[in-house]
Amino acid sequence: MDPKYQRVALSDGHFIPVLGFGTYAPEEVPKSKALESTKIAIDAGFRHIDSAYLYNNEEEVGLAIRSKIAEGTVKREDIFYTSKLWCTFHRPELVRPGLEESLKKLQLDYVDLYIIHFPTALKPGEEIIPTDEHGKTIFDTVDICATWEAMEKCKDAGLAKSIGVSNFNRRQLEMILNKPGLKYKPVCNQVECHPYLNQSKLLEFCKSKGIVLVAYSALGSHREPKWVDQSSPVLLEDPVIGALAKKHKRSPALIALRYQLQRGVVVLAKSFTEKRIKENIQIFEFTLPPDDMKVLDGLNRNVRYITDEYIKGY
Repeated sequence: MDPKYQRVALSDGHFIPVLGFGTYAPEEVPKSKALESTKIAIDAGFRHIDSAYLYNNEEEVGLAIRSKIAEGTVKREDIFYTSKLWCTFHRPELVRPGLEESLKKLQLDYVDLYIIHFPTALKPGEEIIPTDEHGKTIFDTVDICATWEAMEKCKDAGLAKSIGVSNFNRRQLEMILNKPGLKYKPVCNQVECHPYLNQSKLLEFCKSKGIVLVAYSALGSHREPKWVDQSSPVLLEDPVIGALAKKHKRSPALIALRYQLQRGVVVLAKSFTEKRIKENIQIFEFTLPPDDMKVLDGLNRNVRYITDEYIKGY
């Protein structure tokens, strides 16, 4: 880790800030919240902003970034912006148009990181999750390696500085890594990761291949019924995390975020509350001793908050 900028090197020579600001929000949250909170996050010191075509807020997030550049708070090169290729754009000829659509909304010339959101291809079209008359998801048959080749072309064209993946398992990563004629390997794999699902095997594999693991839902989850199993336990109410928070005089959220940082995981923190956004940046002000890390490792119970019902049966 580069302590001055709190960032780590990616395999292609670029650097990613270890703490990122997540911008996903349930549909009922007004889009103006993304604008407002991204500005607060940049003011608080966040330099890594994570969004996606799926989140339907790139216009607002882009406006927040551009307004902070116009004010002189940051330069474009200070900001590390991530966007994601949605599942309906997996056909090779749709990959670049998908990225260009995001860039148009953002009104930016490039993204710092472009990642394949899920390894599952869906039928192209306007619908985010296309379904048939029985409400069944309509999948598309696309070779993930062909999608990856189109991602490589986006990097060559300068539209994305780095390219990676999200929600890939080891087997899916290996399909790309073992692809004949591979030009760029994925710099990262963004997955659900928190003390209840610590992804230790996947983390070990990614580290062995020089792939950075990026954690989303690091604080548990927003618990939106569409995506999340409502009977799942609330991570930040865990008594063990609570006891460590008391011990270190920090919030349970900071304990969960710091845990990832010390494992070599890049972590996304999502909040639309000014107080919490400012609090999350305190992740760099303390360290968890090895014994506390071991205790947190012991919380793993393979609880997955994001169930992705729509891709069942893929």
